[in-house]
Amino acid sequence: MEIEVGQLITKAKTKRCGDGEYPVLSMTMHDGLVFQNDRFKKQIASVDQSNYQVVSRHQLVESFPIDEGVLAVQELTDEGIVSPAYKIWDVDTEKVAPVYLEYALRSPRSIEYYKSKLRGTTARRRSITDTEFCAMKINCPSLDKQEEILDILQRTKQLINCRKNELEFLDELIKARFVELFGDPVLNEKGWKTCPFLDMGSCKNGMNFHYEDSGVVLNCLGVGDFKDYSVITNTELLPTVSLNEMPSEEYLLRDDDIVFVRSNGNKALVGRSVAVYPGNIPTTFSGFCIRYRKHDDGITIPYLLRVLKADSIRKKMTGRGANIQNLNQQILGTLIIPVPPLDLQKQFGDFVKQVDKSKVAVQKSLDETQKLFDSLMQEYFG
Repeated sequence: MEIEVGQLITKAKTKRCGDGEYPVLSMTMHDGLVFQNDRFKKQIASVDQSNYQVVSRHQLVESFPIDEGVLAVQELTDEGIVSPAYKIWDVDTEKVAPVYLEYALRSPRSIEYYKSKLRGTTARRRSITDTEFCAMKINCPSLDKQEEILDILQRTKQLINCRKNELEFLDELIKARFVELFGDPVLNEKGWKTCPFLDMGSCKNGMNFHYEDSGVVLNCLGVGDFKDYSVITNTELLPTVSLNEMPSEEYLLRDDDIVFVRSNGNKALVGRSVAVYPGNIPTTFSGFCIRYRKHDDGITIPYLLRVLKADSIRKKMTGRGANIQNLNQQILGTLIIPVPPLDLQKQFGDFVKQVDKSKVAVQKSLDETQKLFDSLMQEYFG
């Protein structure tokens, strides 16, 4: 049975924090509401929280951008506080299970509805009117059926989270093995001989593209493709760009190249690195990246990549002032890399290869479970 959202929710009466003490909640795109202290390791809300809104358990919090499904039901605590910019709704629990409602409002069908209402608008915060929100229809079966659906969705979600946790564990395993064998690359407490990073290879900034270019189509590695990867192999799956002519060899990636994020509005992404293996697929890289090509046979890519991902090295790359959001070849030139015996590096590389096999299997299972979840969302909510 389809029903308008406005028959399930009503605007909540505003209750301000005032002098009260409540946990601060933050809205996230993928995880809904979270405790701010847990998410950011510190409380980043303004010192004066008196104007923050109190949100009770089972209430719906609507944020923005609405077309990315940034809304959630508050199920973390009896009462918390959220930004005064959010909208808070009471949920009629006699008609709908609050968490079921959240799934419905985050479904692909609902996202398309939000987008349709935003087309042609210039709303800075990408929000829709209360009237439009309440007029949207969702599938709303009996409460018993809702609970059945919730049980299946949440079990599937738990499987997805388990797979993600397995991947994190395998990454931590590689980090732990690296530290065991080599120690911290900045402290170099094991006393390995060292070499300047740019003495072992060379760098090249990526290409800047023009939308009007055409003639040659190439796969292109951009900042958005790095994600949490350490290695990218099938570059044929990367987005493509059009160029007027084939770029010179120095702009085409080769196996064993390492690519860095050079510039990004999100400072946390700057300095992120991946090793690429394009094989015979012509692949270039964007102007927001730097390509590093190793020339020294005394160092292996699996070892070097893990050095570059070490927290202490990342701080060397990006910790040169709070407002620095760019990496350049001069900064890379300051890096001093420990160079352990080659056989030890190869031993580590073999270990990484074995762990990566496990990661591939877990990732495949994760992808399949995610597809299952997506199909269930389509089945239940249209």
